[in-house]
Amino acid sequence: MATKKAKKPAKKAAKKPVKKAAKKAAPKKKAAKKKSARKPNAAFMKALTPSSALSAVVGSKAIPRTEAVKKIWVYIKANKLQDSKNRRMINADDKLKPVFGGKSQVSMFDMAKHLSKHLS
Repeated sequence: MATKKAKKPAKKAAKKPVKKAAKKAAPKKKAAKKKSARKPNAAFMKALTPSSALSAVVGSKAIPRTEAVKKIWVYIKANKLQDSKNRRMINADDKLKPVFGGKSQVSMFDMAKHLSKHLS
């Protein structure tokens, strides 16, 4: 009889212990800084004199550009001059037509361009 050699179980590779990454402590949240009142840009707050055409809508007193835009919008809303279908368009009435360069309808984005010509 032929002798059979007994199979030896294969040696398993020794597992190296896996090093776990040390967890870093979460950084402590800093107390929220108190927000100071936002300071407006001096260029926006500079008082400008409106032209005679614009003074019919916003008044003749020198006002900053931001206030002029606000007063124009108050006038537009009060007189319902926004186009009902396309709200981006503003329909000019007799007072606004000279401000908008004689156009009967102006985009709200073009309004600032037309206003700048009437403020100095």
